Amino acid sequence: QVQLVESGGGSVQAGGSLRLSCAASGYTKSRYCMGWFRQAPGKEREQVAFINSAGSTNYRDSVKGRFTISQDNAKKTLYLQMNSLKPEDAGMYYCAAKYINGWPWESVTCNAATEFGYWGQGTQVTVSS
Repeated sequence: QVQLVESGGGSVQAGGSLRLSCAASGYTKSRYCMGWFRQAPGKEREQVAFINSAGSTNYRDSVKGRFTISQDNAKKTLYLQMNSLKPEDAGMYYCAAKYINGWPWESVTCNAATEFGYWGQGTQVTVSS
């Protein structure tokens, strides 16, 4: 089993920054797709950013240039650096992971259509205007 634990959420003013972390433990694999999702009250969950074990990333358009997804494989930790935060970025942020057999440099499709098998419990981000 794999456990994902998010941290780093909080309350900031518009224009501020936060860095979210997602620590993975358990039976992880070196080939993976990981992502950040968010959900605001009354809205559907939406994808924010993805990264695969080969280092390829992709972002939703509204966060491009402001958010950066990264990983520290030695620490089994996923990060989301969020800068220039806007009120519309507020919500519960979840990390998700899909682990796949194979070498970490092998291509892994990693996007909103990916079926993630593991999810964290979420960390709250509040942005005041």
